[in-house]
Amino acid sequence: MTKALEGQQVMILPEGSNRVLGRDAQRINIAVAYAVANIVRTTLGPKGMDKMLVSELGDIVITNDGATILEEMNVEHPAAKIMVEIAKTQDKEVGDGTTTSVMLAGMLLKKAGDLLDQDIHASTIIKGYDLAAKKANEILDKISTKVSINDKQTLEKIAAVAMGSKSIGVGSSKDMLAKMVVTAVTQVAEERNGKYFVDDELIKIEKKAGGEINDTQLIQGVLIDKEVVHPGMPKSVKNAKIALLDCALEIEKTEVDAKIEITSPEQMQAFLAQEEKMLRDMVEKIASTGANVVFCQKGIDDVAQHFLYKKGILAVRRVKKSDMEKLARATGGKIATTLDDLSSKDLGIAGEVNERTIAGEKMVFVENCKDPKSVTIFVRASTDHVVSEGERAIVDAIGAVSSAIEDGRYVTGGGSTELELSVQLAKYATEIGGREQLAIQAFAESLEIVPRTLAENAGMDAIDALVNLRAKHKKEGGEHFGIDVHNSTIADMKALGVFEPLKVKTQAIASAYEAAKMLLRIDDMIASKGKSSGTGGKGGAGGAESGGAGSMGDY
Repeated sequence: MTKALEGQQVMILPEGSNRVLGRDAQRINIAVAYAVANIVRTTLGPKGMDKMLVSELGDIVITNDGATILEEMNVEHPAAKIMVEIAKTQDKEVGDGTTTSVMLAGMLLKKAGDLLDQDIHASTIIKGYDLAAKKANEILDKISTKVSINDKQTLEKIAAVAMGSKSIGVGSSKDMLAKMVVTAVTQVAEERNGKYFVDDELIKIEKKAGGEINDTQLIQGVLIDKEVVHPGMPKSVKNAKIALLDCALEIEKTEVDAKIEITSPEQMQAFLAQEEKMLRDMVEKIASTGANVVFCQKGIDDVAQHFLYKKGILAVRRVKKSDMEKLARATGGKIATTLDDLSSKDLGIAGEVNERTIAGEKMVFVENCKDPKSVTIFVRASTDHVVSEGERAIVDAIGAVSSAIEDGRYVTGGGSTELELSVQLAKYATEIGGREQLAIQAFAESLEIVPRTLAENAGMDAIDALVNLRAKHKKEGGEHFGIDVHNSTIADMKALGVFEPLKVKTQAIASAYEAAKMLLRIDDMIASKGKSSGTGGKGGAGGAESGGAGSMGDY
């Protein structure tokens, strides 16, 4: 085999493909991940800066939400894509702490790069990181505090901190929005076997530009972005009895092609009269249940609209399936798939159903439901960009409050938790023998990126702040000291009420460390840019006549 191949070039990869090996592959991945982390770093905390992102279509997004920035950036490098995945996971799981998780991953990789330069093997670093991550979770369990669903004050502080980094979460509006979020989350939370679960989907967020952020309101019910179908129908119904229909109020076409032959005007008249009677009967059936409001997932015929109007019933058509489910949860009604199924027991109840014109568009408000299991937050602000940022802030806060209720624990913010972990992990490193202690030490130092960045973004001297914080944390009772960004000083975060859900920290550390571990294991990157199959004639995709590199040449 060797003799036959002597003097011939054997191609395994396609022409134009790219391969990076060993230490170079690790260096590139570390450099890319650290660069991505540095992009979002300046957005951390209430004094963080915003990013303006312009898409290919020219759409503008102004935000400092880590997940949104990375998603809109449209990154190309595979290592950068892994960093985007970290932010997405954090966003899905907790809704807050996306910037922290990405920064932490970048820093863990940078520190690992320094150790690799000292000829410490990647497997040793990974083992040390494993030990550090496990120990960090134990420490977090010890330093966290319990919180219950009834502790509204603490939950409001958690919501306010989650919103604090967004431009809208400033001043009096922050407290007002925090109260609103806590009310919404506690309203839809469900208790199962002594534990609470929150389905964030049950909190609908509608947004409309116009007005100001303080006009944002919590609706004890559902807001439907549709209008009443007939101009003559009532625009407001008190003590609404609501029929939820998943069937069309129209004459259905037959499943198979059918032909009706009409030979005289009388037959035509009878045919139209019969159609009208069928629609009238449908409306009579709805009216007989006592319903005075109808939400229909499908269409409502013009004739049926007329009969509904005559009966004084407010009707809305083509309501989204997700909105129908929310209406059922909010009003206690059942969605009827056929009119034969509909009875007075299936009707939902709401204090009021109104059609209102907001910023030139008509919307239907289903309000004052009794103990609704689905609510709506209607976000208002001066422009589309501010409304979108307001929505992102509220989504973050909902995620944070939900996590705190489900997990039942919280920690202090302002970088105090990360610094406490850093101090305790540095002690733990000295107890561990071998080279792994260097990796644990690197993990401890990486955690300091959070207080350091908060200090930098607040215009403080980061080194002075870190030195002072370390001194506080090494003393008894100093574990809650962190960066007070508003006053550019260090302070007790517990006294200031800067709280974050424990899950934000555990998830951020888990995501960051898993991603760092994955990228450190890579020692060979192969990027194929081969010809598309089907081109190449002899010895290409099909033939084996070219010998030597032969048909392998294209693969």
